[in-house]
Amino acid sequence: MKLIPAIIQDEGTNTVLMLGYMNKESLKKTQQTKTVWFYSRSKKRLWQKGEISKNYLYVKIIKFDCDKDAILIKVKPAGPTCHTGDYSCFKEKSNINPLVELFNTIEERKKNLPKNSYTAKLFRGGINKIIGKVMEETTEVINASLRETKKRLIEETADLLYHLFVLLSAKNVKLNDALQEINKRKKSAN
Repeated sequence: MKLIPAIIQDEGTNTVLMLGYMNKESLKKTQQTKTVWFYSRSKKRLWQKGEISKNYLYVKIIKFDCDKDAILIKVKPAGPTCHTGDYSCFKEKSNINPLVELFNTIEERKKNLPKNSYTAKLFRGGINKIIGKVMEETTEVINASLRETKKRLIEETADLLYHLFVLLSAKNVKLNDALQEINKRKKSAN
């Protein structure tokens, strides 16, 4: 059985997360399920990354090197990749923009609606509840800027951004769409 190395890379940050080995069967399962499968040399069987931890690696791109003897798989990780709980098996830190990370967490809460999540409660409350929170936080930012400390303005701004992200997610607007619009405006501001 021929095994080839599979380099797993975070598609959002380009950080190398881990290295595993694949055979034809694990590559086929990876392509079919859109989650990463490896062949375990010690267990002598296929295993799905995340089968115990639920920190699956969702496949975005699969590329072979020029000799077709190594695979690069770009993924969206569902949590820490390393069995130690680290983001990467190479002790790399996540360099995801914290706003992107926040938006991704909000999207995950929208999808799974966990029982004790404030974000899930907002989604369950519907669009009017979310809009109400955006209006409330906007007023709090204005009041903080007029009457309160710089620290309070920062805190209220963070609350407003969070609730704006919930609104974007509720309306199925991706953060990248808003960022692209910001880039257009940045160019016209010059």
